[in-house]
Parts: sequence; structure tokens; C-alpha cells
Amino acid sequence: MSSVARFEIKQQTTREEGAFPVSALLALALTGFTCIVTETLPAGLLPQISQGLGIPLSLAGQSVTAYAIGSLLSAIPLTLATRAWRRRRVLLLSITGFLVFNTVTALSSSFPLTLAARLFAGAAAGLAWSLLAGYARRMVSVTQQGKAMALAMVGTPVALSLGVPLGTWLGGAIGWRFAFAAMSLLTIALVIWVVYKVPDYPGEQGRAGHDVRSTLKVRGVRPVLIVVLAWMLAHNALYTYVAPLIAPSGLASEIGLVLLAFGAAALAGIYLTSRFVDTSLRRTVLMSLAAFATISLAMALWIRVPVVMWLAVIVWGMSFGGAATLIQTALADAAGSAADVALSLNVVTWNAAIAGGGIVGGLLLEHAGPLSLPWTALILSLVALVCVYLSRSHGFPPGARRPSSR
Repeated sequence: MSSVARFEIKQQTTREEGAFPVSALLALALTGFTCIVTETLPAGLLPQISQGLGIPLSLAGQSVTAYAIGSLLSAIPLTLATRAWRRRRVLLLSITGFLVFNTVTALSSSFPLTLAARLFAGAAAGLAWSLLAGYARRMVSVTQQGKAMALAMVGTPVALSLGVPLGTWLGGAIGWRFAFAAMSLLTIALVIWVVYKVPDYPGEQGRAGHDVRSTLKVRGVRPVLIVVLAWMLAHNALYTYVAPLIAPSGLASEIGLVLLAFGAAALAGIYLTSRFVDTSLRRTVLMSLAAFATISLAMALWIRVPVVMWLAVIVWGMSFGGAATLIQTALADAAGSAADVALSLNVVTWNAAIAGGGIVGGLLLEHAGPLSLPWTALILSLVALVCVYLSRSHGFPPGARRPSSR
């Protein structure tokens, strides 16, 4: 009996027993937590990194861009290169990458070396993100996939609500290098958790292969990727430069609390997403984008008003919290048997948006000031909103999900 056939039998057993692998899914969530904190940690530490490496703020922001470029360049080739490998081996490889390159970042006193470490840490993230969604879906029956995805993706809002603010506080209190060193220690515990709690699965030997070109031809895949690009470009143009964004309202000294409020709201957002992702995915995406467009407009009009900025950050967090679950669920459903390649394309698109957000946001901040950031986010969020609205037949269909059996 082939390894793939054994997996199918095991999946059928899980379906019949109604088991839900909470511990294993939480290990995937912690992997996502590591990805997100490693990615976004510089956003709350830009002044310290700038001072520590002797570079301007806009250049320090490119540490986020380098991470995104690493993910962008690696996701598809690493996913295709490791498709035949057992899944837990690939997961452990990506986690080990975080251990190595966060350690290098913590010890580096050279900006080029720091950028290189961030680039390779991003490559580890690209491999991890290509793996996580499919891994979570394989652990459960088709009818539990939305719920499993929500739990596996909970690391994102937890990272934003606890990890990034805590790292920002530690960086301010002890030094930004310590924050990256703490991430290295966390990955050691994660390796142990994965070895003991995450089930292993075979690679994809014997399955019909899908390449990038054929996957992009699947109806519904391209509209979802366009939404990812516009939505995440808007989000990251704001989030990467959140410290200067809130400075006109006098909240710069409260950056830790602002990030905490954002993350707590994102956690609430992913809870709401878990309730509606299987029954009202299209409506939930439309409402999330509409809320994001609204707060972008509010920030643009009242950027100097503290209470408006606080409320905007909270609504922003709620609208963003379930984004990863919503997008990856829609994409995997649309792609069907090509889901693995489609999800690697999502990683590329998502991180192209992160890199673009860092670059575009930095240019806007340098030449047009912080007010230009929310106006740009408003335009991009409206583009995403229109794309979702027009993708009624494929990509974001109305009603309850019609997931593939994969």
C-alpha cells in the first residue's frame, strides 16, 4: 500500500471518529506566530534598529521588505522542491531556519548582514506558509476544514496582539537584539512540540502534478490573488510604518499599546471569522474590506485626532484578523487538487504585497508624509472590494462553502 493510500485511510478514520487535533493545529498556529512576529517585529522597533545600526528610519523599514522578498522568492521553488518530502520534515526545516537567522539578526552589527539574515528568515517563512494551510486541511474532514484553518491561523492575531507588542516593549526596555534572541529560544520549544504532537504525512508521490501556469488557469484562483495583492499592499503600507502614522495624533509614545489594541482586535476578528468562514465566506470578506476602507478614510481625514486613530486601529485589527483564514480558504476551495501550488502562489503574492508595502510606504513617508499612507490604503482597499464583488461565480461565491474533497 502506498504512503498516499495510507494517508487517505487515516483521513477517513479521522472523519468517522470526529476527532479534532487541537494540539497539532496549535503547533501549526505557533509556527504561524513565529512567522508573523519575525516578520513584523521591526515595525515596532524601527527607531531602535535605526539608531543601533546607524541608518535612517526608511532604510530600517526595509528589514521588513527583505523578509518579504525572501518569502516571495522562495515559496514556489521550495514548495515544488519539497513536495515529495514528508510533511513534518519540511515543517521542521522551516522552523530551524527561523532559529538560525533570528540568531544572526540578534548578533549582527552590520546592516547588509542583517538584511541577508532577514532575507533567509523570509525564505523559511515562505516555505512554512506554503505548508501550513494544506497541513491543517489534511488533518480533518472536509466539513471541518474551515474550523481547522481558523485554529491553525490563530497564531497571526496572537502574534499581533501579544508577540509584537511584547517584543516592542522588550526591545525598548532591554534592546532590540534581545527581542530577536527571544524568538530563537521560542523556536527550540516549537521544534520539540512539532516532533511530539504533529502527525506526519507523506509527500505527493503518485498524485497528478500541477504547475504554476495550469494552477493560474483554474477559475477563481486569479481573482483571489488579486484581492490578496491589493488588500495586503494596503495593510502593510500602514502597518510597517504604524509608528510614524500615529505620530501626528500624539500617540507615538504609546506604540506598544496601539499594537496591543490592534492585535487584540485581530484576535476577536479571527474568532468571528471562525464562526462564519464555512457559511458566509463571501459576505465576511466584503464586510472586512468595507470596514478597512472606512477606517482608512477616517485616518486620512482625522489623522491628528487621537480618539479617531484609536478607534480606527481597533476596527482595522478586527477587519484584518481573519484575512489569512478567509483568503486561504477561498483560494484552496477554488484551486481544488491544485491547492498546494495555489497556496504557494498566495505566499508569493502576500509577500510581494508586504515588500511593496514597505517600499511604497517608505517612499510615501519620505516624500509625501504620513497622511499619504491612509489615502493610498483607501484606494487599494476599494480595488480589492470591487474585485470580490465581481468574483461572484468563482473565487468568492455566495452562500455556504462548497469545498473540494481534497
